[in-house]
Amino acid sequence: MYRIKTINDISQKGLDNFGDEYEVGPNVENEDAILVRSAKLHNYDFPKSIKAVARCGAGVNNIPIDELRSKGIVVFNTPGANANAVKELVICGMLLGSRRILEGIAFAKDLTGDDYTKRVEQGKNAFVGPELDGKKLGVIGLGAIGVEVANAATKLGMHVYGYDPYMSVTAAWGLSKWVHRATLDQIFKECDYITAHVPLNDETKNMFNTKTIATMKDGVVLLNFARDELVDEDAILEGVHSGKIARYVTDFGSEVLAHTRNVIVFPHLGASTPESEDNCATMAVEEIKDYLENGNIVNSVNFPRVYEPRVSNYRVCVIHVNQPGILSQFTAAFGHKGMNIDNMLSRHRGGFAYTMIDTNDLSEDITKEIESIEGVVNARFIQKAVF
Repeated sequence: MYRIKTINDISQKGLDNFGDEYEVGPNVENEDAILVRSAKLHNYDFPKSIKAVARCGAGVNNIPIDELRSKGIVVFNTPGANANAVKELVICGMLLGSRRILEGIAFAKDLTGDDYTKRVEQGKNAFVGPELDGKKLGVIGLGAIGVEVANAATKLGMHVYGYDPYMSVTAAWGLSKWVHRATLDQIFKECDYITAHVPLNDETKNMFNTKTIATMKDGVVLLNFARDELVDEDAILEGVHSGKIARYVTDFGSEVLAHTRNVIVFPHLGASTPESEDNCATMAVEEIKDYLENGNIVNSVNFPRVYEPRVSNYRVCVIHVNQPGILSQFTAAFGHKGMNIDNMLSRHRGGFAYTMIDTNDLSEDITKEIESIEGVVNARFIQKAVF
């Protein structure tokens, strides 16, 4: 029986993919894995039993990634599961940032009297705004969401310029042929609209700052539906007040931003659709199940991707420091137990490694011998088709 603790409300459609061999719920103790959305886990007291954490979403800033890596706990996320939901909100943000729709709605709502229609016609010129068709959009970050935004914008008639030095082959294949490859400087200097879809790290923190904003076109519309700390808020406010930034549209607000003219703040709605929540939960559940039952790691943010179909009855999964000679000690341990290795796969990332060893010979205490090897964080023995 595997024990899964849910933190935050997790879509039941996703949870239904756990079978009878799983105990799932918010009150589960000594859990094997955690499913979480936005709750902060930096001060969470992780039990010794825990093997994995799955974030039902892409961002993992609410999870202590490095701490869990050192403890041999795999952290998963669900890239792409909420991409369509965020894409639609970004397109909405561009329209709201262009056409002064919100101001127009407020104006129409506040009018009263028998001459309502006449006053609407007289006042509507105050809310004139440009069309998206023919304008240049810069998309920084061409992952699952960035690609969706870029492709949708081309269908609206925009000239799209994409920047991502780390773009995957999958993303490249999914990108419309009409998207131009660009440099970051080119996007800043030439684009009428700029949207960022990158993770938060030392390289991207405050990427929209006084210096970079100064290189942008006058009247640029900036959109941030990725991470709040991608922008220097003071620089944004300065740019909005000076008119350098015509509109700033964000899903990460503050009291100051929310009450600033020409700033549109959404209440973190990016993935707030039932479809997105279902998709994220379903992907997270499948990742957890595959890891617990088969040892496979797919979409982890702190360990390498290691995936191999089961070819033997038993599998030993080892999390260890990436150091010379340690794999030969694993094979020696198998030899001491008289166990044959049918297949072995090992990958490393960030100083740590993950090794899966398949065998048809049964010796459950092999994990104890492997854990005695210096540099091993933990080892786990999985029997095929236990349930």
